Amino acid sequence: MTIKVYLTDSYAKELDARIEGLNGAELVLDKTIFYPEGGGQPSDTGKLVINGASYTVTGLRKEGDDVVHLLDRQPGARNGDRVACAIDWDKRYASMRYHSALHTIDGVIERHYNSGLITGGQIYFDRARIDVDMPDLGKEKVAEILAKANEVAVEGHRISTREIGVEEALKIPRLSRTETGRKLLESLKTVRIVEIEGLDEQADGGTHVKNTKELGLIVLNGYENKGSRRKRIEIKLV
Repeated sequence: MTIKVYLTDSYAKELDARIEGLNGAELVLDKTIFYPEGGGQPSDTGKLVINGASYTVTGLRKEGDDVVHLLDRQPGARNGDRVACAIDWDKRYASMRYHSALHTIDGVIERHYNSGLITGGQIYFDRARIDVDMPDLGKEKVAEILAKANEVAVEGHRISTREIGVEEALKIPRLSRTETGRKLLESLKTVRIVEIEGLDEQADGGTHVKNTKELGLIVLNGYENKGSRRKRIEIKLV
């Protein structure tokens, strides 16, 4: 099983690890700081140095409890060899800021409007989007939501994570607000909670900043009416 350091320390930029599985240009480490794609957050990229040679991590995927690292070429290595890991920090930190910004927006919708099932979302290097099942959501209300989210950003709310048992998690209403997330919740033994202090808590497996002050200013980058219920909000952080 790969120890997922990114879940407990999303700010870790470098790590020494050991190869536990090797198949061509794919390898499994005993622990990793590389986040595999999931929940709308893209995979990390970066470098691995093995026996003095540098390899590019082009992608990652989960296989059970393991994280498989996809390299640009087959390494000259074997199980047990030591590996120096370094993520592309600018890309990771952008993902963290945007992920926390989406949670802040979601938290504002949940607290102040008491509606809005999240139907999708995606994080990019320079923007992010969130899709909401909220029939009365128009541009005016989007402006209100982002204004409230920016108040939270300026106030500086602590963002933290913890793990709880699934039975406890299922007793917390609306802990997961995506259609797929609700189904996934029931299949887990433990649930990781991301909390924005004083605003919101929800089940999540991604990486986040430590405080909403790190978000900067959330600005509207686009709005689409995707139908009678589904609305899309795209944001940028400046």
